[in-house]
Amino acid sequence: MNNKIFIIGLPRTGTTSLCHSFLQLGYKTAHTAYTETALKEADVIADTPVFSEFPLLDAHFANSRFINLERDLSKWVPSIRQLLARMHTNLMRSDGGFNTHLKRCYFETFGKYSLSDIQSDEYLINCYEQHQQRVSNFFKDKKANLLTLNVAQPHSAKALQTFLGTDADIQFEQLNMGGKVTAWNDIKHPDKIASTRNGKIDKSLGYNHKIL
Repeated sequence: MNNKIFIIGLPRTGTTSLCHSFLQLGYKTAHTAYTETALKEADVIADTPVFSEFPLLDAHFANSRFINLERDLSKWVPSIRQLLARMHTNLMRSDGGFNTHLKRCYFETFGKYSLSDIQSDEYLINCYEQHQQRVSNFFKDKKANLLTLNVAQPHSAKALQTFLGTDADIQFEQLNMGGKVTAWNDIKHPDKIASTRNGKIDKSLGYNHKIL
């Protein structure tokens, strides 16, 4: 495939479900990409680093298309709060923890938050709304390159079919329910692209991102 598709929805908006759908459609798919090889080999890439660095990826990969995701805030806020609380220690520690690409993208989107910060609905909603506004501003003159979906809505499958130019059946299977975050790891598929190289990342992903 010549043109990549980047899924730029925030965590807990249905990125895993959408990636699973793309696997069923025959797309090589990476849910997170931390090596140049992953970015090069995948047709579809979601989560980090794309939800925060989509403008850089748009400049680096010509003629790419993008799918942004929305979710009812009454469901997203408690879900993202739980995720960010779980991630806090490994995001904030300076002696290891999560890889630098993941840290960079979460800091840019959610800030170097405290556990008390994320108890505030207002704090989390502001992160969500800033992301949505950033997407809207970036694509205001290139709307044909962007599809916005809420995978919980019944018309979303048809909208994705139209965007992709396919008549293939599309189903959005609910994954990572009830606070689960590892459903992608459990999926076995020949078109699934590894995010790392046997657990190792590349310091540079080949485009003009910051280096922590």
